[in-house]
Amino acid sequence: MTETKLPNFDTMTPADFEQYLPEIFANGDGHVSTDPRLQTFLKNNPDCAALVRDLEAIADQARSLFDDPINPSDAVWNGIQDKLKHASPEDDDYAIPQTV
Repeated sequence: MTETKLPNFDTMTPADFEQYLPEIFANGDGHVSTDPRLQTFLKNNPDCAALVRDLEAIADQARSLFDDPINPSDAVWNGIQDKLKHASPEDDDYAIPQTV
């Protein structure tokens, strides 16, 4: 990844921040709110700080989808197998459409 020249964090405007935010996220650890270079800016710009919190929450939720996949228990799989074994052709929930 190419390093882009970021604005001076002490003189950055909210417009600069929004323009460079994807790069700031990409070059950081995913937690812009803890970047010491941005603490004063975020404190002085609550809308930008709220945007960062929202994006971090979204990123954390997305990461958690990959970290902890949901695997049904054996009891769930056994219940599915039992239902399939005992399903009758007359049962609407399990009926396979007949073609003529």
